[in-house]
Amino acid sequence: MTQFLSLPLTGGTLAEIGATAPTGAAAYAWALIALPLAGAVILLLAGRRADGWGHWLGVAMSWASFVLGVAILVQLFALAPSARSIVLPLWEWMPALPDGGMIGLLLDPLSLTFVMLVTFVGSLIHVYAVAYMEHDADRRRFFAYLNLFIASMLTLVLADSYLLLFVGWEGVGLASYLLIGFWNYVPEYATAAKKAFVMNRIGDAGLLLAMAAMFASLGTVNYAGAFQKASGASTTWLTVIGLLLLVGACGKSAQFPLQAWLGDAMAGPTPVSALIHAATMVTAGVYLVVRSGAIYAGAPSAQLAVAIVGAITLLFGAIVGCAKDDMKKVLAASTMSQIGYMMLAAGLGPIGAAFAIFHLLTHGFFKAQMFLGAGSVMHAMDDQVDMRRFGALSGYMKVTWITFAIGWLAILGIPPFAGFFSKDKIIEAAFVGDGARPWIFGLVALIGAGITAFYMSRLFFMVFHGNARWSQTRQGRQMDPHESPALMTVPMIILSIFSIGLGFALTYVWDFTAWLTPAVGPSEHHEPVVAVPILMGATIAVVLAGAGLAYLQFVRRDVATTAPPANALVRAARADLHQDAINEAVFMTPAQMLTRGVAATDTHAIDGAVEGVARSTGALGRVLGQLQNGYVRSYAAVTVIGVILALVAVVAWRM
Repeated sequence: MTQFLSLPLTGGTLAEIGATAPTGAAAYAWALIALPLAGAVILLLAGRRADGWGHWLGVAMSWASFVLGVAILVQLFALAPSARSIVLPLWEWMPALPDGGMIGLLLDPLSLTFVMLVTFVGSLIHVYAVAYMEHDADRRRFFAYLNLFIASMLTLVLADSYLLLFVGWEGVGLASYLLIGFWNYVPEYATAAKKAFVMNRIGDAGLLLAMAAMFASLGTVNYAGAFQKASGASTTWLTVIGLLLLVGACGKSAQFPLQAWLGDAMAGPTPVSALIHAATMVTAGVYLVVRSGAIYAGAPSAQLAVAIVGAITLLFGAIVGCAKDDMKKVLAASTMSQIGYMMLAAGLGPIGAAFAIFHLLTHGFFKAQMFLGAGSVMHAMDDQVDMRRFGALSGYMKVTWITFAIGWLAILGIPPFAGFFSKDKIIEAAFVGDGARPWIFGLVALIGAGITAFYMSRLFFMVFHGNARWSQTRQGRQMDPHESPALMTVPMIILSIFSIGLGFALTYVWDFTAWLTPAVGPSEHHEPVVAVPILMGATIAVVLAGAGLAYLQFVRRDVATTAPPANALVRAARADLHQDAINEAVFMTPAQMLTRGVAATDTHAIDGAVEGVARSTGALGRVLGQLQNGYVRSYAAVTVIGVILALVAVVAWRM
């Protein structure tokens, strides 16, 4: 257990809980969040007055967080591994709670790894967006939303409790909605933003219920208290909590069955796509599962469910990626699949948790690089995204071509590129275990690598190689492929450097798994059921086979500019394996019918009963009103009738 887990569960001052007061840069960790948040507030309140300089303020605030993060990282490095966990208390939220209700920030190897990824990659995307959004009249507002995204993600990963994590969790949901629908004057873009928002709310409900179950069974939602008490908690309660946390992770990280929003999220500007897929939103679910390792350690069934969901999603995304013609949607399917690899690793427990974060880190660089490369192609090709209309761009966009090629080799896992060191470790860990389990997970991971090689090679070859298919005019304008400006290409070059060397550096220069040990526990080493050299050879073989098949189909043969007749599987893959239709049939239509039934009950039964009483009262009033007509003879007649009835009653009673 890490140092912060040993803190007492009572509230109070640092001296009272036995924690060392944060010093140096760590004492200012709150500014990691405050700086980009301040940038967002200033840009939104300043309005049009900030149009000329607002984008540079957004860039500066993001880089400032990165610089502070580096300072804190250096400070953490100077500590002994067992002491690499600093809690920075901020305020008491609800002192009456058993744990004091303290809100604070947790600085440990896991949170600082995410801080570096979010701020560095996010800042490069900010720089890229300065040029990409140059002609957009609302560029200032765009950068305000980017800053809000960064601040929210930093809140999520720095939180020392599920309560504060949930604040950041909702923040990235809001920011994604604003950015995906940034061009909301296009109806389908607004619909895509709404779809992402609604599907994420389903996941958020799971996280909220997990927090409620945690408080009911463990008495706290703080990491320190929850993880400490988890070792003696009921397996049933831990399983419930683990499964509910998985629902939250599936929503945010677009995992099966809550993945249908991810492809539509490409409606936003390309820098948004890069930020969501590489450094922020979709990585949050993996962070949640890995951070909750102590919960899953006591709930093996929930942990197995995480691995199963990851395995299903990695194949799901890979199959969908094979059939898409929109290059951004191919990359989106790739992200879904790669996050599936990470979830599979996280579901393997201590064997794979560190490898999940390792791959998350390398993936953040090469996936951001490829999304920015796709944006560069769009910049050169009048915002087109249909790969059937590209081809032979390698001769016109040298920097984009080379940097994209590096990202392509990295995601394929070709040595010595970054993906080789991270994804292959997950494949190796998937083959560890007893019985049929390692064969199922291992073969899924291995097959996924081959399919990934095919569809990513298809993307690369259709865009940059083969016959040129862009000679036609578009809306009266002749296509003129050209390289992007330096503000776009320099971030791509920097990301390429990390895509080449990061995996090697984190394996042989800096032992990344040892760095994460204080936060995620030691990585247990077990021999896979297949010898490692054979496994490495098989992985490279299936990757080369997938890439070779793509070369034969999309370079050696002419690529059709229209979709050819397809079989049922291809049609299903183009339709995201009919996930939208399934969601509509299983969830949306029954929910609509239930809503209509409730509305009809309210209208005809409840409102009808109330209105019936009102109508009856009105009718009675009208009848009684006839008696109050103002004529004396009528009143006399009524009196006589009343006397007669009274006499009849008396006589009848005496008889």
